[in-house]
Amino acid sequence: MKLYYSDASPYARKVRVVAAELGVTLELLPADTLAHESDYGLINPVHRIPALVLEDGQVLINSPVISEYLDVHFGPKLLPPAGAARWEVLQLQSLGDGLMDAAVPRRHENARPAEQQSPDRLWRYKRSMDQTMDYLEQNIARLAGINLGTIAIAAGLGYTSFRHAGDDWEAHRPKLAAWYAEFAARASMLATPHPG
Repeated sequence: MKLYYSDASPYARKVRVVAAELGVTLELLPADTLAHESDYGLINPVHRIPALVLEDGQVLINSPVISEYLDVHFGPKLLPPAGAARWEVLQLQSLGDGLMDAAVPRRHENARPAEQQSPDRLWRYKRSMDQTMDYLEQNIARLAGINLGTIAIAAGLGYTSFRHAGDDWEAHRPKLAAWYAEFAARASMLATPHPG
């Protein structure tokens, strides 16, 4: 299977960590979704990463879909098949994905020329990030074990440290920081670092 990815993408990192935890080897193909001259839209018409090309040529897009596919076919290990435990993991995954969904566009907005930036958008993105991390700090007991939810949260926190280091989020959330430090030491996380 081939994974179109960027090593700066937290969504792609999430999928790569899932694959590593399941013992799945993926062929990694870099994709530049910002390039004007790109035929990546033929792979993924949404033009986002990651995208997974299966051995039969079928393409799966969106990190939750890809992650669940990998777990169904090579697990199940990271997502309970049914019941309250499944919904809990999916809710945790939504929190991690939501953190990424605020952190990534905040990074893009910050990269715009200062006169083109929207202070209101930047405030909204940071508010979402702060509220999500505050919630996780207050509900740290929910982050037990290795599953699609905790992987998504770790990917979101890793990206926050990578792209928004000035936030110093760890200083204000000691329980979450300790949890992340332990999770980040896993082989799957060490094998999928962000650049630099």
